[in-house]
Amino acid sequence: MAVSMRDLDPAFQGAGQKAGLEIWRIENFRPAPVPKSSYGKFFMGDSYVILKTTASKSGALRHEIHYWLGKDTSQDEAGAAAIKTVELDATIGGRAVQHREVQGHETAKFLSYFKPCIIPEEGGVASGFKHAVAEEHKTRLFVCKGKHVVHVKEASLYAYVAFARSSLSHDDIFILDTKSKIFQFNGSNSSIQERAKALEVVQYIKDTYHDGKCEIASIEDGKLMADAESGEFWGLFGGFAPLPKKTATDEDKSFDSYPTKLLCVVKGQAEPVEGDALTRDLLDTNKCYLLDCGLEVFVWMGRNTSLDERRSASGAAEELVHGPDRSKSHIIRVIEGFETVMFRSKFNSWPQTADVAVSEDGRGKVAGGKWELLLCLCVYFH
Repeated sequence: MAVSMRDLDPAFQGAGQKAGLEIWRIENFRPAPVPKSSYGKFFMGDSYVILKTTASKSGALRHEIHYWLGKDTSQDEAGAAAIKTVELDATIGGRAVQHREVQGHETAKFLSYFKPCIIPEEGGVASGFKHAVAEEHKTRLFVCKGKHVVHVKEASLYAYVAFARSSLSHDDIFILDTKSKIFQFNGSNSSIQERAKALEVVQYIKDTYHDGKCEIASIEDGKLMADAESGEFWGLFGGFAPLPKKTATDEDKSFDSYPTKLLCVVKGQAEPVEGDALTRDLLDTNKCYLLDCGLEVFVWMGRNTSLDERRSASGAAEELVHGPDRSKSHIIRVIEGFETVMFRSKFNSWPQTADVAVSEDGRGKVAGGKWELLLCLCVYFH
């Protein structure tokens, strides 16, 4: 698929030529570079494009592209971020893996770029970055999950984690950030590694939101100690009471027994493909397909499909995973000839093919003013 140089945003010129992180925020539907001093600072009303470049032992550069969508970002800004991600990929050669990151459901790979965590702030470019700078400190409850990278979610932002005693659990670690003290509540079933990671988050909150000037207290689940700090902590929840047992939620649902379905996208509509067995010959190079495996939804794009057909297939996939019961499903886009091992493994039979030759540096070649690209897109919708 050929892409004109005129279709590539000039903001991405020179991107991905050395190892490191590069971030752009979508402003008026265009990418604006984010200063390095602000890396890791995200606003809930904004969308961002993030490029991670790493160098292999041979010196070849590898790229990962993410676009992060705040919970309050507009649909138009989110769409612009998705389009600009494709343009960035074209600029650096069309071989980057691409991930869609939604606030509160970020991938571990994305979170690993920002130590120890990210805590999105309210506001955004459209609202003039109206966030709490000089306002009174607001007490906040966070839940921390993860041994290696930490998912930090603020209680007030998610319906399933309310600011209430019932939100505390034996399995997780919670951080209660008050004006003068930060409490770390360690669930009895949490591991040493999780507690250590949560302590890094506590220190980050202390340094970032308290200028390093506040007390830190640790509260152990199940240990009833009549000390002032425990009394102060439980007092903020209306007093001590035994924690309820964790119940299954939509996020805990398993797709292990989910029936795999192959659907062909025709004019934006996904239609079931009939067949006794899932084989490679069901895929037509002139069409786009969805392979719904429950936890993953693959978008397979034939080499002869147009950009509009690929966009239409991606939209059909988003419709497929829309809804709370599919909140953990993610979408992976692959192009014919560049299928991932995971995708091929879903089929009963897949013919052996020779690897496609690519340039060492992975960058597209300009010929007659156009980038000749074979886009191998792998976009995760989390």
